[in-house]
Amino acid sequence: VFFRGRATWHMGKRHDFSVLAAPLRTESEGAFATPVNFAGTTFAANTPTTARYRFDSYRLTYRYNFITTDTLTFGMGLTGKIRDASIQVNQGGLSARDSNLGFVPLINFRLDWRFAPRFSLLLEGDALVGPNGRAEDVLAAVQYHATENIALRLGYRILEGGVDSDTTYTSALFHYLSAGITYRF
Repeated sequence: VFFRGRATWHMGKRHDFSVLAAPLRTESEGAFATPVNFAGTTFAANTPTTARYRFDSYRLTYRYNFITTDTLTFGMGLTGKIRDASIQVNQGGLSARDSNLGFVPLINFRLDWRFAPRFSLLLEGDALVGPNGRAEDVLAAVQYHATENIALRLGYRILEGGVDSDTTYTSALFHYLSAGITYRF
């Protein structure tokens, strides 16, 4: 189960500013098939091992809405993302941890199509691919507009990212069902 929260300020029909907090933590258990060197520590094969993964994301977004009609809204913009990440591996008395705090620029997009009076299709996300890495956080969802101010959402989210540089190689992929609620003031 993951939680995220977003607050968006609509400055007229065309300009949106939003802030997002999306903490992510997961823990895994298993055994390596071969010895693994992680953060300067070598972990043995075929030995019970646990790993903790944390990838907290904080974002500030500006989006310009190119299309704003009663049935369709489409916009694109820029997101500044601060990611606070760490991986910790434990095996018997051995433990190693690697953490990183950094800034990631992303392209933001949002498409909201009201295909029926109470239903809409939402496609939104932040993504960017570069020479050393990539990041994607994309949601596709159906929304039920219970009132003018409340929408319930059910969809699919994919969260993926990684880096391949001289010092680091890492990649993560999460995909899951997503449920949410939007409240408009």
